[in-house]
Amino acid sequence: MANLGIPQNTIEILQKYKFNFQKKFGQNFLIDTTVLERIIAAARITAEDCVLEIGPGIGTMTQYLAESAGQVVAVEIDKALIPILEETLSAYQNVTVINADVLKLDIKQIAEEENGGKPIKVVANLPYYITTPIIMSLFESGVPLDSITIMVQKEVAERMQVGPGTKDYGALSLAVQYYAKPEIVANVPPNCFIPRPTVGSAVIRLTRHQVPPVDVKDEHHMFALIRASFNQRRKTLANGLSNAQELHLTRERVTQATDKMGLSPTVRGETLTLAQFAELSNLLLEQV
Repeated sequence: MANLGIPQNTIEILQKYKFNFQKKFGQNFLIDTTVLERIIAAARITAEDCVLEIGPGIGTMTQYLAESAGQVVAVEIDKALIPILEETLSAYQNVTVINADVLKLDIKQIAEEENGGKPIKVVANLPYYITTPIIMSLFESGVPLDSITIMVQKEVAERMQVGPGTKDYGALSLAVQYYAKPEIVANVPPNCFIPRPTVGSAVIRLTRHQVPPVDVKDEHHMFALIRASFNQRRKTLANGLSNAQELHLTRERVTQATDKMGLSPTVRGETLTLAQFAELSNLLLEQV
């Protein structure tokens, strides 16, 4: 089968099947062999690996993955792409295509069936609107994961790896950094896609921590604190947390905990590190 990383081959297959791009699925197909090779290298795919690919499209990256991995499971939501994938991947015996919404799939079960429960690697070219739900679902569901290597909007990739005190720092930065080590491995301009997106993209590798980098008694409680403090980022931490109804916290309790941590009563959530949020969560739980 022709290499779909070459633009002419992609155009031919799209015309053959009279394929119409679906805005609701945020479809932008990669047409740059150099970028495809960099993604495979960044994901460190070997013949020992079982790879879950989310959103294979017409199978461009799937072909590259199939050449390097032992097994590839490609999950595609758009049923119009399934006949195209049957053609473009017909040469590969190690690819399974599933027509489904990845957020409704039991990925733990797939890892069990396809990889004997050993950690899988995830590779994806994700549309902006679905990036965070998919990443968080993979981390929170306890799927055995080695790494996630994804193409996302450039500013989202940057948000995942920044630290406190920057305008991009937020709940996503902290959630990703709790579960994994983020590293941007390539910037990808709009002309590497059909159709061209209006924004730049980046490839980021999230290498799963074997053990979380902070010691927290209740991670759900810590993330509730993080969300509440960034929902009202202009407010002080004490005001932001006491205003969040689901937390049932008073200003006094928050101030008591921040005092113990040696923080100013007017501290804002956006200046706290992951370790400080973990400490704050633990202190607030001890007060009860």
